[in-house]
Amino acid sequence: QVQLVESGGGSVQAGGSLRLSCVVSASMHSFNALGWYRRAPGKEREMVAVIIDDVSGGSANYADSVRGRFTISRDMRKNTVDLQMNSLKSEDTAVYYCAADQKVEGQTYEYWGQGAQVTVSS
Repeated sequence: QVQLVESGGGSVQAGGSLRLSCVVSASMHSFNALGWYRRAPGKEREMVAVIIDDVSGGSANYADSVRGRFTISRDMRKNTVDLQMNSLKSEDTAVYYCAADQKVEGQTYEYWGQGAQVTVSS
């Protein structure tokens, strides 16, 4: 089965930076979407940044709240999806999940990592 493992979470002061990394146990070419989501305590999970594999080779989409501060990237050779987070704010505190969307024989499958805690203090 496809497995996703996150790393790089931690605690930082507001204005600091963190880099999250996700290792995917499958060829990156088999996914039509790869990205990061987050869930704050008592809140619903929300999309943070996603890469859509389109005809141009992939395009990134960001939540309005993180645009300009976060950058998503992927390494096709290492099977990793990273999220560089700069200028962190207290409201960025949440558990961050790596996710992948895969289509096989016309069916869509979703895979999720265990999550990485990110805590930003003021």
